[in-house]
Amino acid sequence: MFLTGVIIISAIFMGWLFTGYANLRTGNASHRVDDLTTGTDAADAAHAEHEPQSKLQKYIFSEDHKTIAKQYLITGIFWAIIGISLSVMFRLQLGFPDMKVDFLRPLLGDWITESGKIDQDFYLEMVTMHGTIMVFFVLTAGLSGTFSNFLIPLQVGARDMASGFLNMLSYWFFFIASLIMFSSLFVYTGPAGGGWVIYPPLSALPQAHKGSQLGMTLWLISMAFFIVSQLLGGINYITTVINLRTRGMSFSKLPLTVWGFFLTAVLGLISFPVLFSAVLLLIFDRHFGTSFYLSEIYIKGEALPNVGGSPILFQHLFWFLGHPEVYIVILPAFGITSEIMATNARKPIFGYRAMIASMIGIAFLSFIVWGHHMFVSGMNPFLGSVFMFLTLIIAVPSAVKAFNYVTTLWRGNIRFTSAMLFAIGFVSFFISGGVTGIILGNAALDIPLHDTYFVVAHFHLVMGAASAFGLLAGTYHWFPKMFGRMMNERLGYIHFWLTFVGIYLVFFPMHYLGIAGFPRRYYSFTSYDFMKGKFADMNSFITIAAIITFTAQWIFIWNFFYSIFKGRKSVQNPWRSNTLEWTAPINPGHGNWPGELPAVYRWSYDYSKPGAKDDFIPQNVPYSLTLESNLPHENEQIPLEKAIEAQKMNDQFAHPH
Repeated sequence: MFLTGVIIISAIFMGWLFTGYANLRTGNASHRVDDLTTGTDAADAAHAEHEPQSKLQKYIFSEDHKTIAKQYLITGIFWAIIGISLSVMFRLQLGFPDMKVDFLRPLLGDWITESGKIDQDFYLEMVTMHGTIMVFFVLTAGLSGTFSNFLIPLQVGARDMASGFLNMLSYWFFFIASLIMFSSLFVYTGPAGGGWVIYPPLSALPQAHKGSQLGMTLWLISMAFFIVSQLLGGINYITTVINLRTRGMSFSKLPLTVWGFFLTAVLGLISFPVLFSAVLLLIFDRHFGTSFYLSEIYIKGEALPNVGGSPILFQHLFWFLGHPEVYIVILPAFGITSEIMATNARKPIFGYRAMIASMIGIAFLSFIVWGHHMFVSGMNPFLGSVFMFLTLIIAVPSAVKAFNYVTTLWRGNIRFTSAMLFAIGFVSFFISGGVTGIILGNAALDIPLHDTYFVVAHFHLVMGAASAFGLLAGTYHWFPKMFGRMMNERLGYIHFWLTFVGIYLVFFPMHYLGIAGFPRRYYSFTSYDFMKGKFADMNSFITIAAIITFTAQWIFIWNFFYSIFKGRKSVQNPWRSNTLEWTAPINPGHGNWPGELPAVYRWSYDYSKPGAKDDFIPQNVPYSLTLESNLPHENEQIPLEKAIEAQKMNDQFAHPH
């Protein structure tokens, strides 16, 4: 097991080196000036040079936001493989509870019992690690860390993040958190085993069971580093959007991607410190004899000395982060989907201001609905009714976004690229999963459904699958800008259809299981007479669908890594998109634009304007050059163009630093 751990940790290290090597292969060096960039003189090209840096500084401990984004992405892909693999293994136990799985012994070692079954403690630990990995390390760091880093400076017209050093630290704190969490998979007692929500007293008492021992301590330490990483990144994202927008880039001209990343950073900056405090108090209870969450506990007939604490306090602290966390992983996907849909429908996004207002409304409401996760905790019914009311209200801005997506597609000249298919799949999952959220928001319905597979189906569709599709859509769409090459579209289509159909085959039947009373977190439902024969076929079907869906992800893995080196070379703007990142060279250096930063004159969704020469008009094209397609109020903006051009820019904005 130790040797296996060393090998896999070494593979992670090779992942960072791979990022740097990929940058070298794609020409992402700071001194390169692309031939497609015009209007720059020799002095501008000279400014594109950096002080000499070692390859370690450029590609490993890099301060370039694009390299850091690739590091986040490749680390996130690694964690996705681990997280989904764990889910397939415990699905084998659920789908075929009487089957021997000795073939997993080389991987799981002593966690396979002498009878050839998965150890019961390790089953709960796998469920815990799957949830932790997918929610935090893939859908939070992998999604937001990748695309916030990559797109914010490019789309607002900045050279880099406000602080390159803090940006580098944010990744390395995440990487340290990853190493600690990964190492917990190899400790003798196993990783954390209290569910991804790690409720005390189970998580607070090391003597409770194996999953509450060293693995739980490593989980808490890892999450502390992870939270620091998110806070450093969030501060950088917010500061960059507010202070480093280029000339003419007002908030009303920002792409919806940047709005999504900006609001996500605000949510994280407010809510993650609360989880940090919850984790810190839990560490005190475990190791320093405090009683924040413990009171009148008996273990094996022995009364523990703890008095005065309450495990409900932890639930309040956790879910104050836990519910905004749902939108921390979904808001970036909202922004990515908006950009991809407008680009590939060749239409302006429908209701731009309504989309912004709905995202702001969702962000605000996400902080005052956390109690709906606690309807079964003995909450006062009146207080429960307040949380129920607020939960149902949050469906309104969510419905606005769904309506605007559908109307953007309506009568569009749609190009079904791989990215577009995944964006449409995101909307499908968001709608179908969101409808069941209205059901669970009702306290009277949630109480009998809370500990059933109905909840599992709901949050996997609306949060897990939808956010994952946002991540995949963004990867397919911005891959040419990241690596200068194109992914294989045919493989992308196969990947989409197998994954889209597979996810519905996995999670849609779970709604029926939940309504029938099938409980979640059970090791073996065949241990109970009332469940024997009732759920066996459906669970077997779900497990087979999960295995097929997991297998389909290797198509993406192959497509991604092969295309970095062997993919067809990209042109500067392969999707004919309007946003600023496509005005930069194909392989932008550190500083993004070799000459002056582009100025912005219009919003980012001028697609298919009547009278225009092309079906798209980039943001940096002045209204004075498009008189044939201008609307009356746009002609009024022409006198302001001189004011935008006349703005005095600091040298660090005029030239690459």
